[in-house]
Amino acid sequence: MTSPGIFHLVGLMSGTSGDGLDMAYCRFEFNGQWKYEIIRAETEAFPNDLGKKLQNAPNFSGLQLSLLDREFGNWMGQAVKKFCQKFQLNADAIASHGHTVFHQPEKKFTLQIGNGWSLSRASGMPVICDFRSLDIQLGGQGAPLAPIGDHYLFPKYDFCLNLGGIANISMMKENQRIAFDISPFNLLLNYLAEKKGMPYDDQGKLARNGMVDPELLNALNHLSYYEQKGAKSLGREDLEKDFLPLIKNMDASPENISATLVEHYSIQISKSIKEYSLKKEQQVLVSGGGAYHTYFIEKLQHRLGKDIKVVVPEKSIIDYKEALIFAFLGVLRMRNEVNTFKSVTGASQNSCGGLLFDANK
Repeated sequence: MTSPGIFHLVGLMSGTSGDGLDMAYCRFEFNGQWKYEIIRAETEAFPNDLGKKLQNAPNFSGLQLSLLDREFGNWMGQAVKKFCQKFQLNADAIASHGHTVFHQPEKKFTLQIGNGWSLSRASGMPVICDFRSLDIQLGGQGAPLAPIGDHYLFPKYDFCLNLGGIANISMMKENQRIAFDISPFNLLLNYLAEKKGMPYDDQGKLARNGMVDPELLNALNHLSYYEQKGAKSLGREDLEKDFLPLIKNMDASPENISATLVEHYSIQISKSIKEYSLKKEQQVLVSGGGAYHTYFIEKLQHRLGKDIKVVVPEKSIIDYKEALIFAFLGVLRMRNEVNTFKSVTGASQNSCGGLLFDANK
């Protein structure tokens, strides 16, 4: 820290899409209100072997998962060290989301791997991680966590929509920040793109060439998840139990299923936005890989109409907003300030989550 109100952190995000590690070196300054700058950012692709292990982690034995936890923490630490040396960066700490293997808040259980001690030792820096567990123990969903960043770093937007593996949104209601996972997003779209030999559906070209399947669309829209109100979150387990069986049982092309998913997402996301839209001329900030899905953005804007503008920001925000926000969560943890809102997660109280590791002292 160059002064008590200035912090430099590296935020790490390993999302449910599983394509790599986002690293963002960020500067934060507090002078009555928070200001931020993403100074450097890049994504380190997972080595093939590690990427496969992370994808298959939910099926690992306890011993295999423990070894992967250590291996992944060490790999992230080496990646951050290389990143900081490359750009000659000095950070106060690393704030890591970790890689979600299990998320079952109804059982008071969530697991993000990427061992803090290994990460700290390999990077040579203090580490803050495991941001979700405290909120889970307080009766919350442990997710989404990004809304604290939406609240303090992006206050001019009425809605903040993140389109990663899961689509989640945050907004103000009765002077409180609320948020929830709306639907799956890239996790299912990527699954279909891979059937065509592509890692993802570039700009939504696959979906644009498909036809909506009314039967599948109706089944998706009537899943029980959409009947839940208030704080709610989706995990891989939900997708495998409820969403994937519908897709796998359809005798339809990847193009048609992708088109149907985009239609489904646009319906559910626009419904959520309109439900909380209280005035004219509102703005929706879109981030995450889904912001590049041009076809979906067009569909969403059409459903929202002219009074609600969909804003696709600069590339650094699209790609690294979540890494930026985890860096910010780390700053708040260092200051022992609230970094998780009970109004977002449904917990019994606000909390300051995150465990600190410094293996180099």
